[in-house]
Amino acid sequence: MDLDVAQVRAFVRTAEELHFGRAAATLAISQQALSKRIARLESLLGTEVFRRGNGVRLTEAGQRFLLPARQVVAAADAAVAAAVGTDDPLRVDVWGHLYAPMRTLAQVAGRAGELTLGHGRDLPSVTTALLRGDIDAAFGRVHPRLPVGLAHRLVRLEPVDAILSEDHPLAAEPALRPGQLRGSVLWSPGPLHRLDFLDRFADRFGIENAAASVNLGLAHFLAEMTQEPRRFSLVPADVPLPEVPGLVSVPLVDPTPLYAWSLLWRTGNVHPGLTSLAAACAQAAGRRRWLEYDPARDWLPEPPASDPGPGTD
Repeated sequence: MDLDVAQVRAFVRTAEELHFGRAAATLAISQQALSKRIARLESLLGTEVFRRGNGVRLTEAGQRFLLPARQVVAAADAAVAAAVGTDDPLRVDVWGHLYAPMRTLAQVAGRAGELTLGHGRDLPSVTTALLRGDIDAAFGRVHPRLPVGLAHRLVRLEPVDAILSEDHPLAAEPALRPGQLRGSVLWSPGPLHRLDFLDRFADRFGIENAAASVNLGLAHFLAEMTQEPRRFSLVPADVPLPEVPGLVSVPLVDPTPLYAWSLLWRTGNVHPGLTSLAAACAQAAGRRRWLEYDPARDWLPEPPASDPGPGTD
């Protein structure tokens, strides 16, 4: 059985969109042409991969087929790139902008070859771009339960400080235990349930009061926080703070929360720049001791795992 890559690509896009019209638009073909490709693929496979009717859903066969189908498309794209000798730069996106992910990438970019940097809105939009092949890699905090077809490697564990108004009752403390913040209001740059790290911090340390802002940048976010003395937020210790009057940064200890930064990529991606970037991250992590973690001293929402690098999955 010989698979037609165009048909497999049509299946993958439709599985991602779960909508024939949107999938056809991303491939720049008509919906009729897309439907014909899917129908021919189902005829070749001898089984349906989608259930039509009230919406579009994957069948069990379609669910099993999705990961290897993505690998087929990725391998085809890599084969074309190898044949034509492309030397396109590695396309890297970032998210978690309030915590300044570019600070870390800037420290490895010189060793990673030519990069093209983007600015994703959030992890779901970045994972969608990776699965589609619109970008090659991404950098930010990875939540559990990534979509099938993606892999990640932990790059940096960064201590987090509490940022308070100088009028906060705890502002004069040289250091704080997270539990001391229970009577304060966690100020977040959006609904707390959508901010995995802050949400888990609040749950773990009994922070029952929270209030949300709109993410218009770190300076605006912190300036709003100072308007209410009981508010606090969390920012990685190395993030350069804007010149906002009335701010105090206090280290958190016993335990120290750590914000985990990871490199994320699509399995099967053979862009040579991806291996170079992963190697540069690993070298920087060893040289700068980015991955030091002591469970008796530090807190992570989920313990670090040993993740395979690009080319080993």
